[in-house]
Amino acid sequence: MNLRLPQYAQLAAVVVVVVGCYQVLSPFIPALLFSAVACSSSWPLYVRLRRALAGRSAAAALLMTLLLVVLVVGPSAVLAFSLADDVTSAVDAIKALLDQGPLMPPDWLKSLPLIGEPLDTYWHRLAASREELAAALKSLIEPARGLLLGAGKAVGAGLLQLVLATFICFFFYRDGDALVQASRRVLQKLAGALGEELLATIDNTVTGVVHGIFGTALAQAAVAVTGFLLAGVPAALALGAATFLLSMVPIGPPLVWGGATIWLFYQGSLGWAIFMFFWGLLVISSIDNFVKPYLISRSSSLPLLLIVFGVFGGIIAFGFIGIFIGPPMLAVGLTLLRLWTTRPPAPDPAAQHAAPD
Repeated sequence: MNLRLPQYAQLAAVVVVVVGCYQVLSPFIPALLFSAVACSSSWPLYVRLRRALAGRSAAAALLMTLLLVVLVVGPSAVLAFSLADDVTSAVDAIKALLDQGPLMPPDWLKSLPLIGEPLDTYWHRLAASREELAAALKSLIEPARGLLLGAGKAVGAGLLQLVLATFICFFFYRDGDALVQASRRVLQKLAGALGEELLATIDNTVTGVVHGIFGTALAQAAVAVTGFLLAGVPAALALGAATFLLSMVPIGPPLVWGGATIWLFYQGSLGWAIFMFFWGLLVISSIDNFVKPYLISRSSSLPLLLIVFGVFGGIIAFGFIGIFIGPPMLAVGLTLLRLWTTRPPAPDPAAQHAAPD
């Protein structure tokens, strides 16, 4: 028993160190994961930039970090600062609309042949029954405002994580080669000959998911915001953020630009409503059909259900920054599971060297 006491003491010391390291690093885990995902998916661009700068790793890392600030942190900051104002103005507009009473059908609806009269009658009946519903909706406006403002605060907290992540990204870029070599050695000790294959699989999976899902979402959000600004739709940045999130669902973006089209129509801007409809149909929604297949052409796609789980599960686990962490992590887990289940078992050396009877 006395001979085992040193072993128990060493094991206890290791456990204490591991737990202590986790407690120290746990506040930074979302930022570390985001940095790993961002650097892995953009590493080829960093290598080309470093080559163009004659091998100056620090300068290339600084430029890549600034690019990350422009593409991710900057838009997130604008969203965080504008979300409160946009939500307040949108809630006030809805309250003013409800104060005007039920929404009545336009005069031209009744003049439509065959269907005009029935639609006008049904609309009036529906408007009359919705007066009580409008009163109930007015009572829910303030709780909805608080909920959306809380979401804005969550975006602000995620912004702080993104700022920290960009700081970490600089060192990941600059010392990336050494980190990859260290990862290879760790995986070789844990997985043996499979270590190199696992590292390549993780890298390809993360790159494909980031480029395919978030590249498409960012492109759709950018063209959506452009269309909203051109058409004069209020809260364009908030609607662009909603487009970014909902682009991961097949029918998501039409819900946003379709709602903007209806709003323009009832504001009397028929020309801009027609523009918004065709802009959404031919530009925003078509990106999913052309850009996404190109971006993920060299990697396996992630099932829709796991994308949804990754986005919302990432938000629950890590906050706003979890949007960028959840889907890549689930993609890596699914890829490793497929690799493990499809790979044939290794032969038993003892059975190979056993002498026949």
